[in-house]
Amino acid sequence: MKYYIISGEASGDLHGSNLMKALIEKDTNANIRFWGGDLMQNVGGTLVKHYRELAFMGFAEVLMNINTIFKNIKFCKQDILNFKPDILILIDYPGFNMRIAEFAKKEGIKVHYYISPQIWAWKENRIKKIKRDIDEMSVILPFEKDFYENKHHFPVHFVGHPLIDAILNRTQVDEAAFKAAHKLSNKPIIALLPGSRKQEIKKMLSIMLKMADKFQAYQFVIAGAPSQEFSFYKQFMNQENVNFISNKTYDLLSISYAAIVTSGTATLETALFKVPEIVCYKTSWVSYQIGKRLVDLKYISLVNLIMDKEVVKELIQSEFNEKNLENELHKILEGNKREELFLSYFELEKKLGGKGASKKVAELIVNSLNF
Repeated sequence: MKYYIISGEASGDLHGSNLMKALIEKDTNANIRFWGGDLMQNVGGTLVKHYRELAFMGFAEVLMNINTIFKNIKFCKQDILNFKPDILILIDYPGFNMRIAEFAKKEGIKVHYYISPQIWAWKENRIKKIKRDIDEMSVILPFEKDFYENKHHFPVHFVGHPLIDAILNRTQVDEAAFKAAHKLSNKPIIALLPGSRKQEIKKMLSIMLKMADKFQAYQFVIAGAPSQEFSFYKQFMNQENVNFISNKTYDLLSISYAAIVTSGTATLETALFKVPEIVCYKTSWVSYQIGKRLVDLKYISLVNLIMDKEVVKELIQSEFNEKNLENELHKILEGNKREELFLSYFELEKKLGGKGASKKVAELIVNSLNF
């Protein structure tokens, strides 16, 4: 069978790569063409565009790059027509993927959406287009099944969260060897995860790095995104107590004592590694003002959304400053808050539905093509 997969960011590249492995296992003749990243490319198939060319965050940034986005959409539609897939698989990335879903449906191409657009947070009226354009949807958050089926009468498959497989199935790291290879000291590690896009790294990293001089008993390590070069990060680094490791985030988290994390999938990854964390988010003033009027959520981190309570501290926009970050970091490095986090993390993992998400989705997709 011929599969066309579209993923537009780093987290989608991870989940897309695991889905591709599961599809190839189920369908040994699978012919896969995709938009994604290095992880998907390592599995096989044909890469059409790398997500580095697609990553625009925030309302203002999207508007500035609107012509490029529309050119990509036009190119994608023609590429799909040329490939003639048996099924189109869309992974998150709703601003782009919902437009492609509408096109594919009109062309008579079967559409499976894996990892739902977050319409429970904003743009709930997208449910009309989802019902019209999506043949099947696999969701990964436990509350999404209730949201779709009971509130909107649209059947979905809850498959569990793919991060559980990605984290539990990975090879264990030899801490001493890892530290030696990357010239790290024996001090406990505080991991800094400033995001994967240039815009967010610029907003986040300089404030995160201010902690290095205040917590000399620890070493700070920046988790470099695979989509960015070290030269970009280097402009923010002027302390001795800071190291940089690229494209080894999971290995780094597995040996970290605490973490400061930009809001996104990384907040959930950090929690599943059982690392106490502070969640941070800052964007342009225009994007924030628009966003807070459109998004109806009590929390921004996936950890807190899934648990429906504040498990990890969130420092958003003006609250993300040097003083607040220092205060919160003290809390997760010692004392009761740290112990409370560990207990909540174990409860979180239970809620996420266990292992096997990628295999479940692959089975649903292959079975839908056989009948």
